[in-house]
Amino acid sequence: MAPRPSLAGRVQRRLAALYGVEAPHVDAFVVATEDGREVLEVLEIDGALELRLYLPAAATRGDAVSLDVFCQVAEGVSHFVFLAERARRELPTTQLELELQAEVDKFVVLCAATFTNERGASRRAHMRALHERLYGDVTFLHPASSEPGERYRTANRLAARFVRSLEDHLAAGRYDELARALRPFFEGGQRVNYATCRAFHDRTGRLQRSPRPKKFTRSFVNRLLRLTLLAPD
Repeated sequence: MAPRPSLAGRVQRRLAALYGVEAPHVDAFVVATEDGREVLEVLEIDGALELRLYLPAAATRGDAVSLDVFCQVAEGVSHFVFLAERARRELPTTQLELELQAEVDKFVVLCAATFTNERGASRRAHMRALHERLYGDVTFLHPASSEPGERYRTANRLAARFVRSLEDHLAAGRYDELARALRPFFEGGQRVNYATCRAFHDRTGRLQRSPRPKKFTRSFVNRLLRLTLLAPD
């Protein structure tokens, strides 16, 4: 009997199907850590990317995991898939794009994984509770005045608004339609996605100007970038 795929592998398979992309198997890049949060290391040398994805050891043992650990895995794998696809297409990306995509992906993956036996009103109610947990009841690791803190808060706020537009597809389990709604976002780039999220803004507040992007391009040759990712506490 074949071993069950890892949690990271299952998340990657879900994202790859939604976005119609392929990437190297993420498990080959995962490093288990006992005492740290999820971190993606990116090293660019002569135009080629070297990646390491550090995940909590609990996520690699095959046991049930907490919401916090699941979110760390979903965000890390989202970054991995997104960055691998951008590298394949020789397109630049920004830290805000990575964070925004991960904030969207963790909600979509959690809905698909958690509410498989529910439909309609029940599923919608649970999705809204999850929405509040991921985007409302959140503790940030960096102060709002810092560059990472501003970036994480911007990504959280934008994603919270965008995923509202996916509720009907998720509630009905219409994953083909969900994929069609998500792919332009995945492929759009920061400027397009910022405008898309604004189209779904709520009436309770205004968006602040997004932080100046930092690009992963060939100008970052030989520079090691450590991206510490947000997850609920």
